[in-house]
Amino acid sequence: MTAIYLGIPVALLVVVALIAVTGSPAAWIGCVVPVAMLVTGFVLRRRHRHQPRWWLGVAGLFGGLTGLMVTLFPLAVGVWWPAILALPGLILGIIGGLALARAADRALLVPFVPELAGTPYELVFRLRGIPLAAVLVGADSVTVQSHPVPRADHQFRTYPLTAITGTYEFSLSGSERLKFPIAVTHAVASQGPAVILQANGEDWVLPTNQAGTLIDVLTERRGG
Repeated sequence: MTAIYLGIPVALLVVVALIAVTGSPAAWIGCVVPVAMLVTGFVLRRRHRHQPRWWLGVAGLFGGLTGLMVTLFPLAVGVWWPAILALPGLILGIIGGLALARAADRALLVPFVPELAGTPYELVFRLRGIPLAAVLVGADSVTVQSHPVPRADHQFRTYPLTAITGTYEFSLSGSERLKFPIAVTHAVASQGPAVILQANGEDWVLPTNQAGTLIDVLTERRGG
């Protein structure tokens, strides 16, 4: 997480400083952007420390800004050719940031340590075959959502952990017609591991590559 919120801005600050030193004193104004990112990252890091769902968005934003700055800032010292790489730089920056966030998320969950269930972390498990959808396991509830920031009731469903009566690991062949507790606008054919979640008399099949870990977390937070 620190690599996302502080590492990316610091790396950009170093690059901007190395470029600015080759130009006029006015070029140092470019350091404002990475410094602002660093301050923002420092503030958000404390707020988002136990909320991995935000890491992906911040990493993509910081990565994209870094890609743009690295390619466009050389214009301030009279070097124009990197500017033609602005769009690829933006795309690569976003991809790199997202990859860093995924790695941080995976490092938190794999291998699963039972003690993690006793921490304040709101753990995120991505749903396979449904872009942006995820299962969020909090200290006393589990939420299935179709968007990182749900804006309507049909985009998420929350159950208290006390309402969960069973969790089972299951393997999907890819031909099943799945029904979800959230609105899904397309058919999901997702071969691989999944979790059957039973709550409030309802059964849901949730395709996730971290099925075993999700079950372990739910079991620990429900008190075994």
